[in-house]
Amino acid sequence: MENKKNILPILKINNLKKSFGDNHVLNGFSIELFEGENLVLMGKSGSGKSVMIKCLVGLMQPDSGTIEIMGKDITTLSQKEFNNLRTEIGFLFQGSALYDSMTVRENLEFPLRKQKRELETIEKLVHNALISVGLVDAIDLMPEELSGGMKRRIALARAVILKPKIIIYDEPTTGLDPITAKEIIQLMRNIQQTHKTSSLIITHDVDCARVISNRMILLIDGINYAEGTFNELSSSTDKKIQAFFKS
Repeated sequence: MENKKNILPILKINNLKKSFGDNHVLNGFSIELFEGENLVLMGKSGSGKSVMIKCLVGLMQPDSGTIEIMGKDITTLSQKEFNNLRTEIGFLFQGSALYDSMTVRENLEFPLRKQKRELETIEKLVHNALISVGLVDAIDLMPEELSGGMKRRIALARAVILKPKIIIYDEPTTGLDPITAKEIIQLMRNIQQTHKTSSLIITHDVDCARVISNRMILLIDGINYAEGTFNELSSSTDKKIQAFFKS
């Protein structure tokens, strides 16, 4: 990535704190995501990744700290303003989170209908989204008829259908076999290159991090403990950092 000193981040989390009683999950966590960047966030189970995501999407209020998306502090926005801002963010949830009672077509139409798009526009966007993940023929299938990899592809199509500026991936390769995981990672790279999206990728998958990341952050002890490229972090002699890269 180019020098970022004079570039404003598209997403900025500053000094985020969140505790549950005596359990201090986030202790001043900070990150910056820049335009067109794939930023990987790694942390052990229970390290606060899920709490951070919930704060980011407005499902949980932090105890203190700020979250700015495209220069707007989300804690100061009205619900309507925040809902409008959320259309600029795509989400690939862990487990895909497709609606079981809807066909693939209906799953993809859902976010578009909420935006009150015209029928002709909806049909075109759904078709193009399915082309981008190579599953046009699956348009009328139900989620139960899809393999795990197909579900993840459809979820990815739904995440990009509104052409968001930011995509948040929550464990995009979890539960997939190695071959399918590589296919999903390649799709993520294609999306970044085609749509120039900025991506925050939360993962435990070291291979995914190695292939997809422009930059990495390790969440340890509730803070941004370490930051750098995959090569920089994987060659560190710090034992806490080494623990992420040992096979």
